[in-house]
Amino acid sequence: MNISSIVIQTLPKHVEEVVESLKKSGVCDYHMHDEKGRIIITIEGNGVQEELKKLKVIESIPYVITADMQMSYSEEELSSHMEVLKNADAVPKVLNDKTIDVSNMVYNGDLKKKDLEGFAKTFDNTGK
Repeated sequence: MNISSIVIQTLPKHVEEVVESLKKSGVCDYHMHDEKGRIIITIEGNGVQEELKKLKVIESIPYVITADMQMSYSEEELSSHMEVLKNADAVPKVLNDKTIDVSNMVYNGDLKKKDLEGFAKTFDNTGK
């Protein structure tokens, strides 16, 4: 089962009409809208293909300017990730490797900011 949220944009003067069309479409659940013409809905499907078919229906509703998936949840995908995590070591092997000089390690508090390539090159050059 997949569940995805979709943000729809329409002109403010058409928002009520689009909301009513969405509610009658049978392909989504309406949640909210604002005065700027943004509408939040969710769709469900047995897979991505079913969700894409529903998205096409939504895009074809009169006065819908855009309809973009923002978030998606897949039970199958979650199950596979949970299996990987369940079988993974609680502590990364590099942290238990006694051959690595810890003075070369730099923690920035966020892996997105960490230069992982530079980190790997440091150990490749030292032969460790």
